Amino acid sequence: MGKPLIYEILEKPASSSVIGICSLIWFFIQKRNIGYGDVGLSYEAAMEGGQYWRIITSAFSHISVVHLVFNMSALWSLGVVEQLGQIGLGVEYYLHYTLVLVVLSGLLVLGFYHVMIQKFKVEYFRRVTAVGYSCVVFGWMTILATKQPSSKLNIFGVLSLPISFAPFESLIFTSIMVPQASFIGHLSGIIVGYSIAWGLVHGMNNYWAITMFGWIVLVFVLSLKRTGSMDLRFIEIEPVTDPSLPSVGVVASRNGRTLQMDVLPRRGVADIESPLE
Repeated sequence: MGKPLIYEILEKPASSSVIGICSLIWFFIQKRNIGYGDVGLSYEAAMEGGQYWRIITSAFSHISVVHLVFNMSALWSLGVVEQLGQIGLGVEYYLHYTLVLVVLSGLLVLGFYHVMIQKFKVEYFRRVTAVGYSCVVFGWMTILATKQPSSKLNIFGVLSLPISFAPFESLIFTSIMVPQASFIGHLSGIIVGYSIAWGLVHGMNNYWAITMFGWIVLVFVLSLKRTGSMDLRFIEIEPVTDPSLPSVGVVASRNGRTLQMDVLPRRGVADIESPLE
């Protein structure tokens, strides 16, 4: 007979928290009828629209319940990483590198899209939208496969895979079960996972994790503010312009276009308009 659920939750506090957060976000998405385009990561929205906050929202959002259940089931099994402090893993390691996986895998997805659009002229990747925690899940599969190859990965409580083959087996399985799932996103998670497991990305500690988290929050909030995606009136972004210099713009009028020049001297403001022929 297995352990009571409460004990397993206490042994996997970070994994349990992420599962709870993703499940609540899924419930909120379903209640509000939110779609892929509202929270997902696309090249057009992030790189051309400046909506960098999507790197975070896309990671924790799921539209399909099948996608959610697959990711959370796999994540629960991967929570064993939190119990492997004796081989250099553990809860702190899990939290530190989950942060790295979320950010780097999202950036790598955008990098893949950029190459496909700019180099190979495949415009499809400009608007394709990725959602889900799969990048992080596949990253942890890869790390565990490298650090503890004798482990097993349980999915849905019935499917048990050798962890050494799990990243690529799951890549195929997910592509069949959830056709909308991002193949490039999963592959990005595997690549970042190997980079961490092989020591190419290393050195994370509490200081760097807190610093990185602070920058993520700052960029997230400022990009929300700049793109008008959320009304954050308590944040003001000052324009990088010299107010003492005139600004020239073209505005519409009933008779045609007019040239408007705003001059801002110290003693007042003068507006000059002249018709354009």
